[in-house]
Amino acid sequence: MTETYDVIIIGAGPAGLTAGLYSGRARLKTLILEKATFGGQAATTDLIENYPGFPEGVGGFQLMELMKQQAVEFGAELREIAPVATIEVEGENHIIRTEDDSFTAKAIIIASGSEPKALGIPGEEELRGRGVSYCATCDGAFYRDKVVAVIGGGNSAVEEAIFLTRFASKVYIVHRRDELRADKILQERAAANDKVEVLWDSHLKKILGTGKVEEIVLENKNTGERSSRPVDGVFFYIGTVPNTVFCGGILDMDSRDFIITDERLQTSVPGIFAAGDCRANLLKQVAVAVGEGALAAVEAERYIEEV
Repeated sequence: MTETYDVIIIGAGPAGLTAGLYSGRARLKTLILEKATFGGQAATTDLIENYPGFPEGVGGFQLMELMKQQAVEFGAELREIAPVATIEVEGENHIIRTEDDSFTAKAIIIASGSEPKALGIPGEEELRGRGVSYCATCDGAFYRDKVVAVIGGGNSAVEEAIFLTRFASKVYIVHRRDELRADKILQERAAANDKVEVLWDSHLKKILGTGKVEEIVLENKNTGERSSRPVDGVFFYIGTVPNTVFCGGILDMDSRDFIITDERLQTSVPGIFAAGDCRANLLKQVAVAVGEGALAAVEAERYIEEV
């Protein structure tokens, strides 16, 4: 039997939970669906320093738990499900199907977020979970007094490299350019930390090890020279891939499969909105996701009133 709601939100990260809060306050029957961890990637972030209202920073899990409680307090229902398989439109109804369930809503907000991007080099998939990781907060404690490498040069890479110094004896930041892309304050902290060493102009070519990570092979992009470093773990922060597979052939998406919307977060299908990291926007940040979640919920309410 198909369950019916006013608004169904796919994803329980910052965008989805905020949308649920606003939709619940509007007294719309609201369901938030999540296939993995409530709070999304933000919940696995050790410390969020750039979210307004927390001058000392706030733990990612703590912030997401507060958002979750607030959404539920105003009436949103949260449910763990199998991954969404398809979205269908029948007249004014929007149908969400998983392997096990189906749900119908007057409006849908897609806030399915994104997941870390893999580099696709030899050894990465083979040693995943045995030294290859995409979450320092999840796995950092396993590397006490060990040597690790962080791949990337943006905010996430540098933030997590600094976090890993709590455990590791040495943290390499492997970056393909001659300067980091992270915020200046993060660069300053990394430079001041004796445990951090940046390997400039370096491409990670392969990961070696028998049953676990033991070594990385690097190539200097200027000289082509290869070198190796013994490490116990490799953490990847080279970008994200949107969780939008179920939108293929249904919604307009850009060349990287991020969902395209107008300024009111309406997708190419009336009654379906998108917010947060799955959307083709310019900045992937919790503050942006929260704002987009609020706007998507307000626009979904307006859509329901007008149809």
